[in-house]
Amino acid sequence: FGLPISIISARIYYVAFSWDYYSKNPQNIIKIWEGGIAIHGAIIGAAIFGYIYCKRKKISPWLIMDIAGVSFIIAQAIGRWGNFMNQEAHGGAVPGATLDAQREFLQSLFIPDFIINNMYINGTYYHPTFLYESVWNIIGFLIAMFVLRKLSKLLVGEIAAFYAIWYSIGRFVIEGMRTDSLMVTETLRIAQVISLVSIVAVLIVILIRRVKKLNMETYRSYYLNQ
Repeated sequence: FGLPISIISARIYYVAFSWDYYSKNPQNIIKIWEGGIAIHGAIIGAAIFGYIYCKRKKISPWLIMDIAGVSFIIAQAIGRWGNFMNQEAHGGAVPGATLDAQREFLQSLFIPDFIINNMYINGTYYHPTFLYESVWNIIGFLIAMFVLRKLSKLLVGEIAAFYAIWYSIGRFVIEGMRTDSLMVTETLRIAQVISLVSIVAVLIVILIRRVKKLNMETYRSYYLNQ
Protein backbone atom coordinates (compact mmCIF):
# COMPACT_ATOMS: atom_id res chain seq x y z
CA PHE A 1 0.00 0.00 0.00
CA GLY A 2 2.99 2.31 0.38
CA LEU A 3 3.27 3.13 -3.32
CA PRO A 4 -0.36 4.15 -3.99
CA ILE A 5 -0.46 6.09 -0.73
CA SER A 6 2.68 7.99 -1.76
CA ILE A 7 1.22 8.81 -5.18
CA ILE A 8 -2.05 9.99 -3.65
CA SER A 9 -0.28 12.12 -1.04
CA ALA A 10 1.98 13.59 -3.74
CA ARG A 11 -1.13 14.62 -5.66
CA ILE A 12 -2.88 16.01 -2.57
CA TYR A 13 0.20 18.10 -1.79
CA TYR A 14 0.32 19.51 -5.32
CA VAL A 15 -3.40 20.28 -5.39
CA ALA A 16 -3.29 21.90 -1.94
CA PHE A 17 -0.57 24.32 -3.00
CA SER A 18 -2.24 25.00 -6.34
CA TRP A 19 -5.66 25.56 -4.82
CA ASP A 20 -6.30 28.83 -6.63
CA TYR A 21 -6.53 26.81 -9.84
CA TYR A 22 -8.15 23.61 -8.55
CA SER A 23 -10.79 25.41 -6.49
CA LYS A 24 -12.07 26.82 -9.79
CA ASN A 25 -11.53 23.56 -11.69
CA PRO A 26 -12.35 20.78 -9.20
CA GLN A 27 -13.02 18.31 -12.01
CA ASN A 28 -9.28 18.32 -12.73
CA ILE A 29 -8.23 17.28 -9.23
CA ILE A 30 -8.30 13.58 -10.09
CA LYS A 31 -6.61 14.03 -13.48
CA ILE A 32 -3.20 12.97 -12.26
CA TRP A 33 -2.35 11.72 -15.77
CA GLU A 34 -2.18 15.35 -16.87
CA GLY A 35 0.70 15.94 -14.45
CA GLY A 36 0.93 17.56 -11.07
CA ILE A 37 2.56 15.60 -8.25
CA ALA A 38 5.22 16.68 -5.77
CA ILE A 39 7.99 14.58 -4.23
CA HIS A 40 7.66 16.27 -0.84
CA GLY A 41 4.06 15.12 -0.67
CA ALA A 42 5.10 11.57 -1.55
CA ILE A 43 7.76 11.54 1.17
CA ILE A 44 5.34 12.85 3.79
CA GLY A 45 2.76 10.23 2.86
CA ALA A 46 5.32 7.42 2.84
CA ALA A 47 6.71 8.51 6.22
CA ILE A 48 3.29 8.54 7.89
CA PHE A 49 2.29 5.20 6.39
CA GLY A 50 5.67 3.66 7.21
CA TYR A 51 5.54 4.76 10.84
CA ILE A 52 2.02 3.37 11.35
CA TYR A 53 2.98 0.12 9.63
CA CYS A 54 6.10 -0.33 11.76
CA LYS A 55 4.19 0.30 14.97
CA ARG A 56 1.53 -2.25 14.06
CA LYS A 57 4.08 -4.87 13.00
CA LYS A 58 6.43 -4.02 15.90
CA ILE A 59 9.31 -3.28 13.55
CA SER A 60 11.96 -0.66 14.30
CA PRO A 61 10.85 2.48 12.43
CA TRP A 62 14.42 3.80 12.61
CA LEU A 63 15.76 0.86 10.61
CA ILE A 64 12.97 1.05 8.03
CA MET A 65 13.54 4.79 7.63
CA ASP A 66 17.21 4.13 6.89
CA ILE A 67 16.34 1.58 4.23
CA ALA A 68 13.75 3.93 2.76
CA GLY A 69 16.12 6.92 2.84
CA VAL A 70 18.79 5.17 0.78
CA SER A 71 16.13 3.85 -1.59
CA PHE A 72 14.47 7.24 -1.98
CA ILE A 73 17.62 9.16 -2.79
CA ILE A 74 18.75 6.84 -5.59
CA ALA A 75 15.17 6.56 -6.89
CA GLN A 76 14.94 10.35 -7.03
CA ALA A 77 18.25 10.51 -8.87
CA ILE A 78 16.86 8.15 -11.51
CA GLY A 79 13.40 9.71 -11.55
CA ARG A 80 14.72 13.16 -12.41
CA TRP A 81 15.63 11.83 -15.85
CA GLY A 82 11.92 11.69 -16.57
CA ASN A 83 12.02 15.49 -16.35
CA PHE A 84 14.77 15.42 -18.98
CA MET A 85 12.65 13.30 -21.31
CA ASN A 86 9.69 15.66 -20.89
CA GLN A 87 11.79 18.84 -21.05
CA GLU A 88 10.29 19.95 -17.74
CA ALA A 89 11.44 21.03 -14.26
CA HIS A 90 14.33 22.89 -15.85
CA GLY A 91 15.95 26.07 -14.63
CA GLY A 92 16.02 29.53 -16.05
CA ALA A 93 17.81 30.61 -19.20
CA VAL A 94 21.56 30.06 -19.25
CA PRO A 95 23.63 33.28 -19.11
CA GLY A 96 25.03 34.44 -22.43
CA ALA A 97 24.30 37.16 -24.96
CA THR A 98 24.17 34.67 -27.84
CA LEU A 99 23.16 31.04 -28.29
CA ASP A 100 26.79 30.11 -28.84
CA ALA A 101 27.72 31.75 -25.55
CA GLN A 102 24.93 29.90 -23.76
CA ARG A 103 26.02 26.58 -25.22
CA GLU A 104 29.65 27.23 -24.31
CA PHE A 105 28.59 27.97 -20.74
CA LEU A 106 26.88 24.59 -20.45
CA GLN A 107 29.84 22.87 -22.08
CA SER A 108 32.13 24.50 -19.52
CA LEU A 109 30.19 22.55 -16.86
CA PHE A 110 31.15 19.30 -18.67
CA ILE A 111 27.52 18.61 -19.52
CA PRO A 112 27.15 16.08 -22.37
CA ASP A 113 25.89 17.38 -25.70
CA PHE A 114 22.75 15.21 -25.70
CA ILE A 115 21.62 16.96 -22.51
CA ILE A 116 22.55 20.40 -23.82
CA ASN A 117 20.63 19.73 -27.03
CA ASN A 118 17.51 18.73 -25.11
CA MET A 119 17.74 21.86 -22.97
CA TYR A 120 17.39 23.99 -26.10
CA ILE A 121 13.72 24.94 -25.80
CA ASN A 122 11.90 27.58 -27.82
CA GLY A 123 15.09 29.25 -28.98
CA THR A 124 16.89 29.37 -25.61
CA TYR A 125 19.22 27.12 -23.62
CA TYR A 126 18.03 26.39 -20.06
CA HIS A 127 19.77 25.11 -16.95
CA PRO A 128 19.33 21.30 -16.69
CA THR A 129 18.32 21.46 -13.03
CA PHE A 130 17.13 17.85 -13.25
CA LEU A 131 20.78 16.90 -13.86
CA TYR A 132 22.07 19.02 -10.98
CA GLU A 133 19.65 17.33 -8.60
CA SER A 134 20.29 13.87 -10.02
CA VAL A 135 24.06 14.21 -9.55
CA TRP A 136 23.57 15.66 -6.04
CA ASN A 137 21.41 12.68 -5.09
CA ILE A 138 23.85 10.15 -6.52
CA ILE A 139 26.64 11.69 -4.43
CA GLY A 140 24.40 11.48 -1.37
CA PHE A 141 23.62 7.83 -2.12
CA LEU A 142 27.31 6.97 -2.39
CA ILE A 143 28.09 8.74 0.89
CA ALA A 144 25.26 6.92 2.66
CA MET A 145 26.23 3.51 1.27
CA PHE A 146 30.01 3.61 1.47
CA VAL A 147 30.88 6.15 4.17
CA LEU A 148 28.12 6.51 6.75
CA ARG A 149 27.47 2.80 7.17
CA LYS A 150 31.09 2.30 8.25
CA LEU A 151 30.91 4.83 11.09
CA SER A 152 30.93 2.87 14.36
CA LYS A 153 28.94 5.50 16.29
CA LEU A 154 26.26 6.00 13.65
CA LEU A 155 22.85 5.36 15.17
CA VAL A 156 20.18 3.35 13.44
CA GLY A 157 17.95 6.00 11.87
CA GLU A 158 20.69 8.52 11.15
CA ILE A 159 21.13 7.43 7.55
CA ALA A 160 17.55 8.56 7.03
CA ALA A 161 18.41 11.80 8.83
CA PHE A 162 21.36 12.29 6.49
CA TYR A 163 19.09 11.70 3.50
CA ALA A 164 16.59 14.30 4.69
CA ILE A 165 19.28 16.91 5.33
CA TRP A 166 21.34 16.18 2.20
CA TYR A 167 18.35 16.18 -0.12
CA SER A 168 16.89 19.30 1.48
CA ILE A 169 20.12 21.27 1.09
CA GLY A 170 20.37 20.37 -2.59
CA ARG A 171 16.68 20.96 -3.21
CA PHE A 172 16.76 24.36 -1.52
CA VAL A 173 19.59 25.58 -3.76
CA ILE A 174 18.39 24.00 -7.00
CA GLU A 175 14.76 25.00 -6.45
CA GLY A 176 15.84 28.63 -6.59
CA MET A 177 16.91 28.05 -10.19
CA ARG A 178 13.70 26.42 -11.41
CA THR A 179 10.93 28.13 -13.35
CA ASP A 180 8.03 25.83 -12.45
CA SER A 181 8.02 26.04 -8.66
CA LEU A 182 4.92 26.00 -6.50
CA MET A 183 4.95 29.39 -4.79
CA VAL A 184 3.90 30.69 -1.37
CA THR A 185 4.41 34.27 -2.50
CA GLU A 186 5.88 35.79 -5.65
CA THR A 187 9.41 35.19 -4.35
CA LEU A 188 9.04 32.38 -1.79
CA ARG A 189 8.99 28.81 -3.07
CA ILE A 190 7.13 26.12 -1.16
CA ALA A 191 9.82 23.48 -1.71
CA GLN A 192 12.43 25.80 -0.21
CA VAL A 193 10.29 26.36 2.88
CA ILE A 194 9.72 22.62 3.29
CA SER A 195 13.45 21.99 2.82
CA LEU A 196 14.43 24.47 5.53
CA VAL A 197 11.80 23.12 7.93
CA SER A 198 13.01 19.57 7.25
CA ILE A 199 16.63 20.44 7.98
CA VAL A 200 15.79 22.17 11.26
CA ALA A 201 13.36 19.45 12.37
CA VAL A 202 15.79 16.61 11.65
CA LEU A 203 18.66 18.36 13.43
CA ILE A 204 16.43 18.88 16.47
CA VAL A 205 15.46 15.18 16.49
CA ILE A 206 19.12 14.13 16.25
CA LEU A 207 20.08 16.48 19.09
CA ILE A 208 17.25 15.39 21.39
CA ARG A 209 17.88 11.74 20.67
CA ARG A 210 21.58 11.93 21.46
CA VAL A 211 21.33 14.27 24.46
CA LYS A 212 18.57 12.22 26.09
CA LYS A 213 20.11 8.95 24.87
CA LEU A 214 16.93 7.67 23.24
CA ASN A 215 17.12 4.56 21.03
CA MET A 216 20.91 4.67 21.00
CA GLU A 217 21.38 1.47 19.01
CA THR A 218 24.29 1.70 16.58
CA TYR A 219 24.62 -0.39 13.45
CA ARG A 220 27.49 -2.31 15.00
CA SER A 221 25.38 -3.32 18.01
CA TYR A 222 22.38 -4.00 15.77
CA TYR A 223 24.25 -6.55 13.67
CA LEU A 224 25.83 -8.16 16.74
CA ASN A 225 22.37 -8.69 18.22
CA GLN A 226 20.97 -10.40 15.14
